[in-house]
Amino acid sequence: MQLTLPTTAFECQNLIGGTWQTGIDLERRDLHSPYTGQRIGSVPMSNAAEIDRVVKAAAAAAITWRTTPAKERAQLLFKFRELLLANADELGQSAALESGKTVAEGKAGVLKGVEVLEYALSLQNLDDGAQLEVSRGVTCEVKREPLGVVAGIAPFNFPAMVPMWMIPIALAVGNAFILKPSEKVPITACKLGQLILDAGLPPGVFSIIHGGRDTVDVLVDHPSVAALGFVGSSAAARSVYSRAALAGKRALCLGGAKNHLIVVPDADPTLTIQGVVDSFTGCAGQRCMAASLLVAVGEVDGLIDAIVERARGIVLGRDMGAIIDKASLDRLHRAIERGVADGAKLRLDGRQAKAPEQYGGGTWLGPTILDHAAPEWACAKDELFGPVITIVRVKTLEEALSLEAANPYGNATSIFTTRGGVARMVADRATSGMIGINIGVPVPREPFSFGGTKTSRFGAGDLTGAGGVEHWTQLKKITAKWAQHSDATWMS
Repeated sequence: MQLTLPTTAFECQNLIGGTWQTGIDLERRDLHSPYTGQRIGSVPMSNAAEIDRVVKAAAAAAITWRTTPAKERAQLLFKFRELLLANADELGQSAALESGKTVAEGKAGVLKGVEVLEYALSLQNLDDGAQLEVSRGVTCEVKREPLGVVAGIAPFNFPAMVPMWMIPIALAVGNAFILKPSEKVPITACKLGQLILDAGLPPGVFSIIHGGRDTVDVLVDHPSVAALGFVGSSAAARSVYSRAALAGKRALCLGGAKNHLIVVPDADPTLTIQGVVDSFTGCAGQRCMAASLLVAVGEVDGLIDAIVERARGIVLGRDMGAIIDKASLDRLHRAIERGVADGAKLRLDGRQAKAPEQYGGGTWLGPTILDHAAPEWACAKDELFGPVITIVRVKTLEEALSLEAANPYGNATSIFTTRGGVARMVADRATSGMIGINIGVPVPREPFSFGGTKTSRFGAGDLTGAGGVEHWTQLKKITAKWAQHSDATWMS
């Protein structure tokens, strides 16, 4: 599907109390598409006063929304689902335009968000409480309640999907939700916000506040914000989590990754070649689930040669999108140069890839493969966040697992093999939160939750599935006695 370039710019606004507002005397920043470099809109940088306004409106809405029966909340979210599906193509175009994805990738992010929404809709039919007679005449009951005003802080690389990891569950369980999208990709978030308004959710139940790091800090510090979800780099995740924890808030902050793909000699060529290339080139490598280190065990030269040739056939603009901005492109160029200077063999140089003629001025980089790297080199340790994969050679599976265990990140690890024993060994011993067997991007499908370990996650639990329900709610325990029993024991 071809990207359609807009004829008019999209000037983003904040969504406060159910209305779109420009704010007073707010700085605005221009937005540029990674495809062409052209201006596609602008976004406001909200100040503390603007943030206070959005939180107060959300707090007022939360009072009624939490008491709305779950099935009534779900009916409005069903309407939101219908609108998402009806507008999936437009949202896919928007996500591609501002983030550099292909249109197909942009739409796929929307559909993954719909899947999370469908899980959230199922919560209306789950009885998550319980009551027991714990002693003579004494009962204990538990009920799950919303937290109040909660916020989600989203990254640039998935303008629709990551916000939709948080919005549906938080709203379904009765919270008022404030979204702070990345200031690099706010347009899709605004379109999602309009669909939520069109679905009929009460004013203030869902809000959008735009801005940069200062906006995040003020939002985290606001005393009426009870909990936060965050997705971004590990450095930013650690910072937000630490700040929230000091303020006594609940926070779950997902960070970066250096995902390992382990390839052994008995790997199936078809699954392995496609799986590896799709993993490190999908979304131009700008996703926390992208493979960035291939651990080659033993004699697998034939597989690696085939991976190089398949990646060489990637056509920019058709098979793979653009890099988010020039600063990121320059950083990737420096990382490639350093890898070569350290001694890696450059099997495929994406800097030489031809940019699409129709998208002149964009920020493009083709698939890049660095081979024969040492584990301690930067290209093998650092998260590069681009279509660059580094290959480290080892002799045994034990060595591969030792490398994986030493990885400071813990997002995903995949093994490519045709032997069940090898697959089980890696699944049991790998230290990442998400494991793939002959799958290069092992993202769990709902209701299985998304989340990593080590410095890929700060906070407890996962962001989707049952973990999301836990994160956005709290348990209330009620103990009751209505009469004194003559045969009461000390427990009564």
